[in-house]
Amino acid sequence: MFELDHIAVATNDIAAGVAFYVERFGAQVLYQDDTWAFLRLGQGKLALVTPAQHPPHLALRVDETTLEEAAQRAGKPVDAHRDGTRGIYVTDPSGNAVELICYPEGETVYETREREA
Repeated sequence: MFELDHIAVATNDIAAGVAFYVERFGAQVLYQDDTWAFLRLGQGKLALVTPAQHPPHLALRVDETTLEEAAQRAGKPVDAHRDGTRGIYVTDPSGNAVELICYPEGETVYETREREA
């Protein structure tokens, strides 16, 4: 099953982008470092990415089995991300980046933060 997870937009200044979305739209910061931020905006999520690190993209949430099958079909290795998620990037027929992402149970910073709260 594929479910919309987040949209990623490029920015050259993560901190300024985070401040903009938090102050203007009430976004909640889920994760932030110098090259990437993950924000909750209402029921959706927005990633702010630096062009040198990540392409702007649409991300679809999948389970681990679906991710592994898609990676095999695409001939790509599954990447482990700094927040504990795993994923691959593919492109649609127009060249847009699509990330397939999964959140392995007990392995993401998001679950760790919820347990500590």
